[in-house]
Amino acid sequence: MITEKDIAFFAEKSKEILSEIAKDMVGQQTVVEETVIAMIAGGNVLLEGVPGVGKTRLVRSIGKAFSLPFSRIQFTPDLMPADVTGTNIIEKNEKGQNVLKFQKGPIFSNIILADEINRATPKTQSALLEAMQEHTVTAGGHTFLLEEPFFVLATQNPIEQDGTYPLPEAQMDRFMFKLVVGFPDINELTAIVTMTQESMEEHANAVLTGDDLLAMRHAAKEILITDEVLHYAMKLVTATHPELTSSSDFTKKYIRFGASPRAGQALITAGKVRALMAGRFNVSVDDINALAHPVLRHRIKPSFNAITEKITVDTLIEQLISECDKKKPILPSVIDPKSKKKK
Repeated sequence: MITEKDIAFFAEKSKEILSEIAKDMVGQQTVVEETVIAMIAGGNVLLEGVPGVGKTRLVRSIGKAFSLPFSRIQFTPDLMPADVTGTNIIEKNEKGQNVLKFQKGPIFSNIILADEINRATPKTQSALLEAMQEHTVTAGGHTFLLEEPFFVLATQNPIEQDGTYPLPEAQMDRFMFKLVVGFPDINELTAIVTMTQESMEEHANAVLTGDDLLAMRHAAKEILITDEVLHYAMKLVTATHPELTSSSDFTKKYIRFGASPRAGQALITAGKVRALMAGRFNVSVDDINALAHPVLRHRIKPSFNAITEKITVDTLIEQLISECDKKKPILPSVIDPKSKKKK
């Protein structure tokens, strides 16, 4: 049973982690916090942003803050699955006989940076599927367990799409969060340039170990969630499905495919971590709403109507939150045809 002392420890260590990462990251507080939430919750993260906004630096700082080994895999069109998972090699034993030995690939680490994951072929992308979901690697007829904690942070460039391979829905669904790393403003850019002129090294200090992280993950599972909050989270997920009879006209018009059950799992699991980081005993509706964007952003497929009317996925999520939480609609003219007639 989780105690007040456990919650206080969780909240204190979370602040220390964010403080250490802030030594290397200027701005991007939301991205950093949500990445840490996903890591404690045991999920993977897809980072979308243009080159040079600090994605690699973020994962290096996280590795230092948690005292965990870090591997970087640069995905390219000629990268093969064996380059990720590893392969069997022939070695001579003590008797001079040739024997097969499995040489582990870079996937055998605690923190994996899959850089520009959409540049590799689908065959190579699929090499990550088993590792991300089952935390195992199967090669040469043998299954190897990955050391816990295991965390994949993948990046992709939203601008340049030539020569890329969009991730299939099955793999996208295995990312707990999709985070958008925006370009810094002028003050943040000035601070970044000043920081990197002094040193390109990360300055984050170790705050926790891998065992501490696993203990925090276990503690988060014991956080209570009321039936009302659980029902709200499930209501938000089902509201993304246009094929359901309970769906609103907005969903049926602007959403083509809805989120999977993993979205509901992610909302609850991450919501518990967010509550603990704030020093609270239970998950609130505000936790669910705050995490709806990173959880649903890559799991909702907008319809042709949304694309032609230039309604973004984030706007769709905002509208769904307003409907489920009974807030004022942010797109009244889109939802209510009468409002268009009045205009």
